[in-house]
Amino acid sequence: MRGWLPWVAVIAAGGVLSVMSAPGQTAGLSVFTDPLIRELGISRTEVSTSYLIGTLLGACVLPLTGRALDRWGVRRMTIIIGIAFAVFLAALSFVAGIVGLTAGFVGVRMVGQGALSLAATTLVARSITNRRGLALGIASGIGSGGISLVPVFVETLIAGTDIHVAWRVEAVVVAAVVVPIGFLLPRRTATTAQSGTSASAAGDGPVWTLREAASTGMFWIIAAGLAVSGMLSTALAFHQVAVLGEQGLTPAEAAANFLPQTVTGIAATLITGALSDRIPPKYGVTIAMTTLTGALLLLPVVHPGWTAILYGLVLGAAGGALRGIEAAAYVRYYGTANIGVIRGVATGTNLASTAFGPLLLALGHDVAGNYITPVLLFAVLPAVVAVVSVFARAPRHPSLRH
Repeated sequence: MRGWLPWVAVIAAGGVLSVMSAPGQTAGLSVFTDPLIRELGISRTEVSTSYLIGTLLGACVLPLTGRALDRWGVRRMTIIIGIAFAVFLAALSFVAGIVGLTAGFVGVRMVGQGALSLAATTLVARSITNRRGLALGIASGIGSGGISLVPVFVETLIAGTDIHVAWRVEAVVVAAVVVPIGFLLPRRTATTAQSGTSASAAGDGPVWTLREAASTGMFWIIAAGLAVSGMLSTALAFHQVAVLGEQGLTPAEAAANFLPQTVTGIAATLITGALSDRIPPKYGVTIAMTTLTGALLLLPVVHPGWTAILYGLVLGAAGGALRGIEAAAYVRYYGTANIGVIRGVATGTNLASTAFGPLLLALGHDVAGNYITPVLLFAVLPAVVAVVSVFARAPRHPSLRH
């Protein structure tokens, strides 16, 4: 893509589409938890279980969504995803029991957090070849910032009306923003997978199929980083008030810790996205996993004041660093021809991991009697991925090995 105006337009479209995924993200759904418990007369455990089932089933469909993006293109799929997302949100407003709630969670997690986020990054990865890593970092940063602000507006909306009206408003907003953006996108992005093609149209080298990519260690190292980050960051966010409360913070102070996390998350996304154009992307995984390990090891010394702020800054940087590098890493190593299905599998793994994080941390607390012990044990996971990523070799296409 030539010229700065189209470059900015694609990034802006990708960023806005990422923001529009907020109603399906953990942050966007979390503000509905307590009102759902009151209105449906269900327990917190039942809501958590419903969320877990919905997330897992939604994650299973993402590889198929990625394949559809490769086959039918981002434009057509964005329009379909926008309509489906709006329908699922509207349907949630009529939920009257746990079964309907679970079905709704399946829909919004699959289409919102999964498919729409995947379409947004695929759009940028396919359309931009000049400084692609920076472009992906900026789009992800816009998405992260917007998603962090959406819960504030939704909570205000719920307080003034109810959850039913809030879901219907979200449905209208998603349809009014996502679908028109879909129609404005070019009919074909820079690369479209075609059978029998030996190289991508964007000049990214040999075409990698999903099977070929999944046979390399680098694919699974990046996927492992996504899974570990998704599981642990969601667990800590879901239980943040309780985790930091155990360290002496008030509920207000614990909730306010999301602010430093958001600031460094956006900054790290932009920085690692730009770095991915200059250094092997695997080192971005190393940085993200090392930072996440550091955040977990900080927890025992966290107290009200600067240590709590430092914890929030480091934790936010860890998540932002991986968001900035992940899409660029897969594109750098495996090209753009089949990037939809390749990232669909990785994104599905990430989404599935977020379902288990809160439950595992809660179980760890029940066994240990505190949050510090399980958190310190969990620190082993990102540390292992960080070490392995250092020694990982860049994948070579099978056609080039002989």
